[in-house]
Parts: sequence; C-alpha cells; structure tokens
Amino acid sequence: MEDQEAMALAIEKATTVRALTSPNPWVGSVVLSEDGTLIGTGATEPPGGAHAEVLALNSAGPAASGGTLVVTLEPCSHYGRTPPCVDSILAAGVARVVIAVVDPDERVAGAGIAALRDAGVVVEVGLMANEVVAHLGPYLWHRRHARPYVMCKLASTLDGATAAADGSSQWITGQAARTDAHRLRAESDAILVGAGTVRVDNPALTVRHVEGRDPLRIVLGKAPPDAKIHPCLEWTGDIESLLDELGQRGVLQLMVEGGSAIVRSFHDRNLINLYVIYMAPALLGGRDMAPLLSGVSAASITEAWRGHFTGIKMVGDDIRLDVRPKPLGSG
Repeated sequence: MEDQEAMALAIEKATTVRALTSPNPWVGSVVLSEDGTLIGTGATEPPGGAHAEVLALNSAGPAASGGTLVVTLEPCSHYGRTPPCVDSILAAGVARVVIAVVDPDERVAGAGIAALRDAGVVVEVGLMANEVVAHLGPYLWHRRHARPYVMCKLASTLDGATAAADGSSQWITGQAARTDAHRLRAESDAILVGAGTVRVDNPALTVRHVEGRDPLRIVLGKAPPDAKIHPCLEWTGDIESLLDELGQRGVLQLMVEGGSAIVRSFHDRNLINLYVIYMAPALLGGRDMAPLLSGVSAASITEAWRGHFTGIKMVGDDIRLDVRPKPLGSG
C-alpha cells in the first residue's frame, strides 16, 4: 500500500469517530509493514480512551517493528488522559512516521515530531494536508483561536425563503436532509438559537435520526420555563464573549440554527466559518416570506457578501450547499 492510499484510509477511519472524540481530535492511523502491507488501523476513542496511533500499533503487533505509521495529526508527546503516543511509537520500533498536519495545541506543536526525529525515526509531514485540515477544521480552529468553529445551518426554498408569510417552516426540506442536519448536531459540541425561535417553534435541539450525543443547548436571551430546550445555557451578553466562554469550556464546534436575526448577528461580525444550506426544490414567491438573513439588504450588487462553495451534494430530493467565507483580502 502506498503512503497516499494509507493516509486516505486513515482519514476514513477518523470519519467513523467524528461525533465521539471531542474535545479531543478525531484522528485516524494506519500501520504498514516494512514491505508496505497493511497490518493495523486505529481511530481515536472517546475522551479517556486510547489514541489512534496506539490502537493501530496494538492491532499491528510485533510486525510494526521496522514499518511505517501513517497518521492524520502529529502524535502527542505529553501526558494527558493517556500516556504520550510518541512513547508507544518508539516502543513498537517503527522506522518511519508519515503525518498529515502538525498539531497546533501548545502542548504538542512540533514537539512530537522533534521527539521522534531525535530518536532516529524518519518523519515526513504534509501528505494530504489540505484534506486533513478540512476534516479537522473545528479542532484546529479551536486550538489556534481559543474559540469554537462556528457552523451555521440553514434550510430554504429555491427563492431563499426560510419560512412562509404565516411563519410556518416545517418542513421545508425532506427527511434525508433533516437526518443529515442531525448528523451535524451530533458532531457539534453546542447548538444555539435565539429566544424568539424557542417561543415560536419550541425546539428540543436534541440529536435524533442518528447516533450521537446531544450538544450543549444555548439560547440567546431567556427561554420560557416550560420550553423543551431546558436544561440550557441562557446567554444575555455579547456573542463574542459567549464564544470566548465556550472556547474555555472546550467547545470545538458551535452550530447556529437561527432564527434569521441571530444568524445575521453572527454573519455581520464575520464569525461564521461554514454555512451549510439545505435547499429544497420549492418556491414560495412574494415579498412577505422570511429570508435567509433578516435586516437591511445590500444597497447594490457590488456590496454583496461573497463566499465560495466547498461542497455541493444531493441529500434526498434536496441539495446541500457548503459555503465558506472568502479569506480577507481575496477578490
């Protein structure tokens, strides 16, 4: 097996634990024998459990000696909930380690790579780095900025309506899109809505349709005492302070679900890392429908906010659009 094929398999393994490992990163690892044969795989367990590298080495056994370990993130070199992965790699006699990205966590940040090289292990960094950066985006963002990665989930008709004139919005999209959205909930550590949405829709904001943990539920404002969203964090302060607070709590990904005024407040402050828009093949028409973003519209086309598509796929009868902001200074 070639290194790139092994790294692709490591990413695939990491994907299977995406909703389980936070606040630890979801990491995948593969072990190849000296002749390139696949002999071990692993993916990080929930907090307190073994890391991907240790699991892959355990499955490979003595055959790992002289072989290659391929891993999506730099192995740790410090004691946390578990011993350093670097120690396990050296004990296994691995001759070569291939890493996609350096871990920006200040407790690692190149120290794992240095420890391996100091011990005579050949270390190569950067294979499929772009794919892994996208895959580990929330973890990497949190470690670099001490704030959660903010994902905004929206559902609309073809003409951009999130609700009809009477306020009804259930259901714009079909079951497949709703199931996919619950997968995003399961991958998020916290989910946020405004108090107005709680009063109108009374959402539970729990994970259904898929396996996964319920995220921390947050209301901007005060929720009625009998609302389904309880227990929840009710926040009446500034949203930037909220992001700082959530970062300190170890929240890697925050999912913003609405309403449109809340989305607009995050959008106007350039706080959204990813917009996930489910678009249904439906039309409402007219001027009295609820738009994706509330508030004053851009005065001219030259003032339009522009991002770039990073994912487009069919989800049942609907389309999922993944849109990221363009980097500052880009055209």
